[in-house]
Amino acid sequence: MEALGPYFPFIAMFAVVYFFMIRPQMKRSKNEKTFAAELKRGDRVITKSGMHGKVLELNDKDNSCIIETPAGKIKFERSAISMEMSMKLNTPPAVKK
Repeated sequence: MEALGPYFPFIAMFAVVYFFMIRPQMKRSKNEKTFAAELKRGDRVITKSGMHGKVLELNDKDNSCIIETPAGKIKFERSAISMEMSMKLNTPPAVKK
């Protein structure tokens, strides 16, 4: 056990970095992939660049989608759709009491 003594701070630092930085990022990445895979026609979305629209078509071959905006139809990669902003857009506002 004494042989591990000098390495304990490095082991503890790795554990802290893993649980507070690496693991949450992996979970977030998994959630974003699931969100992009579950997109369907008619969903209202916001892209990471701030473009608002509604999903018209989904193409699984090249992992893209066509979004209808007030300006017209635009083709985007599914990864360009922001999960957080789209979720906020589709979540009804909380009722104030």
